[in-house]
Amino acid sequence: MSKLKDYIQLHLNILLFSLTSVFSKAASVQYNKHGLGSPLLYLFLFLMVANCGIYAITWQQVIKKFSLSTAYANKSVYLLWSQIWAVLIFHENLSIQNIIGILVVLFGVWTVQRYE
Repeated sequence: MSKLKDYIQLHLNILLFSLTSVFSKAASVQYNKHGLGSPLLYLFLFLMVANCGIYAITWQQVIKKFSLSTAYANKSVYLLWSQIWAVLIFHENLSIQNIIGILVVLFGVWTVQRYE
Protein backbone atom coordinates (compact mmCIF):
# COMPACT_ATOMS: atom_id res chain seq x y z
CA MET A 1 0.00 0.00 0.00
CA SER A 2 2.91 2.34 0.74
CA LYS A 3 4.25 1.89 -2.82
CA LEU A 4 0.82 2.73 -4.24
CA LYS A 5 0.78 5.90 -2.14
CA ASP A 6 4.25 6.78 -3.45
CA TYR A 7 3.12 6.33 -7.05
CA ILE A 8 0.02 8.45 -6.44
CA GLN A 9 2.25 11.21 -5.04
CA LEU A 10 4.57 10.88 -8.03
CA HIS A 11 1.74 11.21 -10.53
CA LEU A 12 0.05 14.05 -8.67
CA ASN A 13 3.38 15.86 -8.81
CA ILE A 14 3.58 15.23 -12.56
CA LEU A 15 0.03 16.54 -12.92
CA LEU A 16 1.08 19.64 -10.99
CA PHE A 17 4.02 20.12 -13.36
CA SER A 18 1.69 19.85 -16.36
CA LEU A 19 -0.24 22.87 -15.12
CA THR A 20 2.84 25.00 -15.83
CA SER A 21 2.15 24.63 -19.55
CA VAL A 22 -1.49 25.59 -18.98
CA PHE A 23 -0.47 28.81 -17.23
CA SER A 24 2.14 29.48 -19.90
CA LYS A 25 -0.37 29.05 -22.72
CA ALA A 26 -2.95 31.17 -20.89
CA ALA A 27 -0.35 33.92 -20.47
CA SER A 28 0.47 33.70 -24.16
CA VAL A 29 -3.20 34.00 -25.10
CA GLN A 30 -3.55 37.08 -22.88
CA TYR A 31 -0.43 38.66 -24.37
CA ASN A 32 -1.62 38.02 -27.93
CA LYS A 33 -5.06 39.50 -27.21
CA HIS A 34 -4.21 42.44 -24.95
CA GLY A 35 -0.43 42.94 -24.98
CA LEU A 36 1.59 43.84 -21.90
CA GLY A 37 -1.31 45.80 -20.38
CA SER A 38 -3.32 42.72 -19.48
CA PRO A 39 -3.53 42.06 -15.71
CA LEU A 40 -4.35 38.42 -16.47
CA LEU A 41 -1.02 38.10 -18.28
CA TYR A 42 0.81 38.86 -15.05
CA LEU A 43 -1.48 36.63 -13.02
CA PHE A 44 -0.75 33.67 -15.31
CA LEU A 45 2.97 34.43 -15.31
CA PHE A 46 2.93 34.50 -11.51
CA LEU A 47 1.00 31.21 -11.37
CA MET A 48 3.46 29.65 -13.80
CA VAL A 49 6.50 30.64 -11.74
CA ALA A 50 4.84 29.75 -8.42
CA ASN A 51 3.79 26.38 -9.83
CA CYS A 52 7.36 25.68 -10.97
CA GLY A 53 8.64 26.50 -7.49
CA ILE A 54 6.13 24.28 -5.74
CA TYR A 55 6.80 21.51 -8.23
CA ALA A 56 10.57 21.71 -7.75
CA ILE A 57 10.26 21.35 -3.98
CA THR A 58 7.74 18.51 -4.11
CA TRP A 59 9.64 16.70 -6.90
CA GLN A 60 12.74 16.57 -4.71
CA GLN A 61 10.70 14.93 -1.96
CA VAL A 62 8.95 12.45 -4.24
CA ILE A 63 11.99 11.17 -6.13
CA LYS A 64 13.63 10.08 -2.88
CA LYS A 65 11.22 7.16 -2.94
CA PHE A 66 12.14 5.90 -6.44
CA SER A 67 15.11 5.08 -8.57
CA LEU A 68 15.86 7.89 -11.01
CA SER A 69 15.03 5.70 -14.01
CA THR A 70 11.57 5.03 -12.60
CA ALA A 71 10.91 8.64 -11.61
CA TYR A 72 11.99 10.08 -14.95
CA ALA A 73 10.23 7.40 -16.99
CA ASN A 74 7.01 8.23 -15.16
CA LYS A 75 7.61 11.94 -15.73
CA SER A 76 6.94 11.38 -19.41
CA VAL A 77 3.27 10.89 -18.48
CA TYR A 78 3.37 14.71 -18.53
CA LEU A 79 2.65 14.40 -22.26
CA LEU A 80 -0.66 12.72 -21.52
CA TRP A 81 -1.67 15.46 -19.09
CA SER A 82 -0.64 18.22 -21.49
CA GLN A 83 -2.80 16.70 -24.22
CA ILE A 84 -5.74 16.40 -21.85
CA TRP A 85 -5.41 20.08 -20.86
CA ALA A 86 -5.03 21.13 -24.51
CA VAL A 87 -8.31 19.45 -25.39
CA LEU A 88 -10.31 20.30 -22.26
CA ILE A 89 -9.15 23.85 -21.58
CA PHE A 90 -7.98 25.22 -24.93
CA HIS A 91 -10.32 23.16 -27.17
CA GLU A 92 -7.49 21.95 -29.38
CA ASN A 93 -7.85 18.92 -31.61
CA LEU A 94 -6.30 15.59 -30.72
CA SER A 95 -4.87 13.89 -33.80
CA ILE A 96 -4.28 10.21 -34.35
CA GLN A 97 -0.53 10.95 -34.25
CA ASN A 98 -0.99 12.47 -30.77
CA ILE A 99 -2.84 9.38 -29.59
CA ILE A 100 -0.24 7.02 -31.04
CA GLY A 101 2.55 9.06 -29.43
CA ILE A 102 0.87 8.97 -26.04
CA LEU A 103 0.37 5.21 -26.30
CA VAL A 104 4.05 4.72 -27.18
CA VAL A 105 5.06 6.81 -24.14
CA LEU A 106 2.70 4.91 -21.84
CA PHE A 107 4.03 1.60 -23.16
CA GLY A 108 7.55 2.81 -22.40
CA VAL A 109 6.58 3.75 -18.84
CA TRP A 110 4.91 0.38 -18.37
CA THR A 111 8.04 -1.37 -19.69
CA VAL A 112 10.32 0.46 -17.26
CA GLN A 113 7.96 -0.35 -14.38
CA ARG A 114 7.72 -3.98 -15.33
CA TYR A 115 11.45 -4.62 -15.54
CA GLU A 116 12.60 -2.64 -12.56
